[in-house]
Amino acid sequence: MKVRIIAVGQKMPKWVQQGVDEYIKRMPSEMSVSFVEIAPGNRGKGADLARAIAKEGEATLAAIGKGDWVVALDVLGKALSTEKMADTISDWQMAGRNVSILIGGPDGLAAPCLARADQKWSLSALTYPHPLVRIIIAEQLYRAWSFSKGHPYHRQG
Repeated sequence: MKVRIIAVGQKMPKWVQQGVDEYIKRMPSEMSVSFVEIAPGNRGKGADLARAIAKEGEATLAAIGKGDWVVALDVLGKALSTEKMADTISDWQMAGRNVSILIGGPDGLAAPCLARADQKWSLSALTYPHPLVRIIIAEQLYRAWSFSKGHPYHRQG
């Protein structure tokens, strides 16, 4: 199974790339994870915000693999425990589909991206910095996989 994380934003700080790379290299070959970066729309002074979000949405939708199960990160989405996320990943693997996880820009995902989603997740009721979300998603995918395999990375209290 391939998991493609499609994220609005480019030129992340070095610490973000290092964090993401650390978890991606830990992933097993049966669940490869990759990132696709989408150029953010213009948000400069006098910019048309609706147009910027729409442009990001079009590029995000175009990056989704044919037949992929689509998961959108959304504050109104469902929060998952590590155990439930592990079950979800197992379900994806059993279905034999690749997965695209969508991370919106500073103003969230465009409405067509949310409409395309098969599943909507909320990481938390908290607001996280956009670059940190990339690391959180990579780490949580690894944690859920390790939990499902009984790997000692995830320890239960």
